[in-house]
Amino acid sequence: ECRKGSAPNIRDPATRELSVVVPSYNEEDRLPLMMDEALDYLEKRQKRDPSFTYEVIVVNDGSKDQTAKVAKEYCKKYGSDKVRVISLEKNRGKGGAVRTGVFSSRGKKILMADADGATKFADIEKVEEGLNNLRPWPKEMAISCGSRAHLEKDSIAKRSYFRTLLMYGFHFLVWFLCVKEIRDTQCGFKLLTREAALQTFSNLHIERWAFDVELLYIAQRLKIPIAEVAVNWTEIEGSKLVPFWSWLQMGRDLLFIRLRYMTGAWKLE
Repeated sequence: ECRKGSAPNIRDPATRELSVVVPSYNEEDRLPLMMDEALDYLEKRQKRDPSFTYEVIVVNDGSKDQTAKVAKEYCKKYGSDKVRVISLEKNRGKGGAVRTGVFSSRGKKILMADADGATKFADIEKVEEGLNNLRPWPKEMAISCGSRAHLEKDSIAKRSYFRTLLMYGFHFLVWFLCVKEIRDTQCGFKLLTREAALQTFSNLHIERWAFDVELLYIAQRLKIPIAEVAVNWTEIEGSKLVPFWSWLQMGRDLLFIRLRYMTGAWKLE
């Protein structure tokens, strides 16, 4: 939308330095703050360095509110070459929305960023440094994950015992079943090289909250190097995660991931 011509494809050569993919479900209230901060940063960076080119892809994940309208205002303001909106008719889940955006990206590097703006956008420089520190990238593949693990002590102080217990249970399951090396798999701020994004998202099955875990599990199986980098993070009101049911769903998905890869029901291409 906001764009004429054929849709870009991740299998085509990159024509931008950076693609930012923003999955959005009923985010009319939180999206503007995130977009203002991100575009302000990206525009300033482009002024400093004209060789830096970017695009922001907002994936409207079947929202029932005015998310698409809000996003299209940024299309009008910045132009359809810099801001694109992809609208899914039905809600697919965060993983499905991110994958849709990734598959339509033009960037050499692809950043996943949450619509709530919980991570300070300028911290992209920290995850970029994490990515560069992994060089030489095997087959041009590497991933750098923003992480809130360093904030865990503070967050526990503010959470109920029940939520803290759920959080530890989830962390244990992730560690035990799937991903051993990464302490915070769920932070929505992840930077991938184009080739790493193509290989991991082409193999992705989980479309809801636990997709980050499968993504990193696939990356580890494909021996893609992964960095984990501390980022600034603030809890923003309006989270879509309904604690208990979401944790149950995630726990079930984690078991699925492990069992299906172990039994060969899911194979890596």
